[in-house]
Amino acid sequence: MHDTTALLVELGAVILGLGLLGRFAGRIGLSPIPLYLLAGLAFGHGGLIPLDASEEFTMVGAEIGVILLLLLLGLEYSASELVTSLKTQYPSGAVDFVLNATPGAVAALLLGWGPVGAVALAGVTWISSSGVIAKVMTDLGRLGNRETPVILGVLVMEDLAMAVYLPLLTAMLAGVSLAGASLALVIALGAVGVVLYLALRHGRLISRAVSSDNPEMLLLVVLGLTVLVAGIAQQLQVSAAVGAFLVGIALSGEVAEGARKLLTPLRDLFAAVFFVFFGLSTDPADIPPVLLPAALLAVVTTLTKIATGYYAARRAGVGPRGRWRAGGTLVARGEFSIVIAGLAVATEPRIGPIATAYVLILVILGPLTARWTQPLAAGIEARRGGGKDAGDPAKEPVAKEPVAKAAPERRLGAHDDLTPEPAGEKRE
Repeated sequence: MHDTTALLVELGAVILGLGLLGRFAGRIGLSPIPLYLLAGLAFGHGGLIPLDASEEFTMVGAEIGVILLLLLLGLEYSASELVTSLKTQYPSGAVDFVLNATPGAVAALLLGWGPVGAVALAGVTWISSSGVIAKVMTDLGRLGNRETPVILGVLVMEDLAMAVYLPLLTAMLAGVSLAGASLALVIALGAVGVVLYLALRHGRLISRAVSSDNPEMLLLVVLGLTVLVAGIAQQLQVSAAVGAFLVGIALSGEVAEGARKLLTPLRDLFAAVFFVFFGLSTDPADIPPVLLPAALLAVVTTLTKIATGYYAARRAGVGPRGRWRAGGTLVARGEFSIVIAGLAVATEPRIGPIATAYVLILVILGPLTARWTQPLAAGIEARRGGGKDAGDPAKEPVAKEPVAKAAPERRLGAHDDLTPEPAGEKRE
């Protein structure tokens, strides 16, 4: 078969298969991410049918998927929201980092992966999936709960931390010296500071320069600018993902809203390709040997995420029921964990299988903990005789609107589970 023909056949089959998997996942109320990963495992190296003809295209598509995930994430926030979140949520963000990055780092060191592997696996276990969490909260009807702003605040802090973490990890993976890694970190922090300043002071001018009434022109300008900045950021060892995130932050108002509507379908397509590519690059035979450490790591970090949410909600004045709900909701890991593992797999190949198994476990377990953590905690308290009212909704009314804002509101699903949601309005 001609190379181009084989490419079209494979690519068409992959995209059609992803669409069917996404529909099936929606019907059973599951995030499609684990199904995409399984599809990649089934048809990658060591799988049932290797996809040789489309491998190079899939690799490029995966890079674009990461860029679009971060761009759409940046479009969800305004610079003022990020600054406010930094001021109000940094203690919860620090607790989140210590409790959830530490298990990954310790596990990597125990497995003999060294400092680079420890930093990479720490990121995998640290970052929650705001996409899966967004869908779960929507499905459970919790968008107006008292704990919702707290959950969003923790997610915002994690997203902000990526602007520092990804450049540092990229520099370490490139084998640069401590001085080089420090320089990359300074460049990243400087870039974030400059973009925030420009967005706060001159955001309207930037948006006006990019704005266009023609959807085609707006799409081309925003997408071209994002890919260009991402490439420059990559050249500077800052990370293409961070460059895309900063472009999203710099845009606001109608431009951000219009770009979000135009780019969301592209994001969904290429993000799905990214998850498939990650599965393609992992040999299924490597998964069974790491299931036990992945499961142990999942159990530990499930408990630490619940503790994180409980602490953050208590700090915001939320009652016991809301604290447990917040903790259980934050458990799911997903897109960012795979992004981090995808960056690290070339340097530390062993991180691929364990990250895949870990994400598969928690992306399925996350919706269950979101639903059942609070009832289980109430049942335990009732058995101990110290929480007779713990499970009684009347004892702790749920607000219809967020009461204690721990962080600015943002639209749920910023880097979501590839299930389209109504676009929100980005505030300036």
